[in-house]
Amino acid sequence: MKIPKRFRTYCPSCKKHTEHIAERVKKGKASSMTHIARQKKRQSGIGNSGKFSKVPGGDKPTKRVQLKYRCAECNKSHQRPCFRAKKFEFKE
Repeated sequence: MKIPKRFRTYCPSCKKHTEHIAERVKKGKASSMTHIARQKKRQSGIGNSGKFSKVPGGDKPTKRVQLKYRCAECNKSHQRPCFRAKKFEFKE
């Protein structure tokens, strides 16, 4: 799927249609205090990986694409619900 890097769309903070710059959202740093992280830390060390091994089917055929839209006028950004795509790239 190809979408343009710059396009006109509705800005919720300006409350009008303005030019937006789309950028892909990067994954944040994982917290070390989550339940699953603490569970993995207890498990590691002896034997095989146990219940945290890979799923038999492997990865899903499509990945979720999360985009951030930044307004060129007010410089505020907003997000929309993510969608699934096998391939994703920006066109100029």
